Amino acid sequence: MIEKKDITGIILAGGKSSRMGTDKGLLLLNDKAFVQYSIDALKKLVSEIIIVSDNPNYDAFGLKRINDITKNAGPVAGICSGLEATSTEYNLILSCDIPLITSDLLKKLIESIDDTSEVIQIESNGKTMPLIALYKKQCKDKFYDFLKNDERRLRIAVKAFKSKNIVLEKENEMFTMNVNTQNELKAVEDAYNR
Repeated sequence: MIEKKDITGIILAGGKSSRMGTDKGLLLLNDKAFVQYSIDALKKLVSEIIIVSDNPNYDAFGLKRINDITKNAGPVAGICSGLEATSTEYNLILSCDIPLITSDLLKKLIESIDDTSEVIQIESNGKTMPLIALYKKQCKDKFYDFLKNDERRLRIAVKAFKSKNIVLEKENEMFTMNVNTQNELKAVEDAYNR
């Protein structure tokens, strides 16, 4: 298995959160910021964690924070920025709005590393999750090309890579719930307290 020293964790916390009306990574679940759940899930598995965000409030978490290389360009820019800043070949990339995420689930991505896949992503509820995924550093150049060509859709970008999906069992799907609205926040709170 790939060693911890060869993997960096990259948390994307640069979204506008227009539907939520507030910075999602700093929302609280059980008195703990969303982004802290991502940090906790990653820290057992990686040598370093980088937060991609222009918001200096994330400095409170004591981790390396970098700004997006292209402003307001969504996760394509966030991933490109993170891959630019990493020094490891393998990179676990997470959005900051999946507070139920676990180390065990992320370990499935690491255990699935092979010689050919450039992107290994979770598939949950029949949907691929490019923001719960492992990316090789070499993906950076293509992401940069997408930005130059004004392609902002992450699903389109991921199709350009050799990718592999790790399909979750039904009982693990709740761990990938992400929060974009107040209703989804309520659903996550209910699942957390179950």
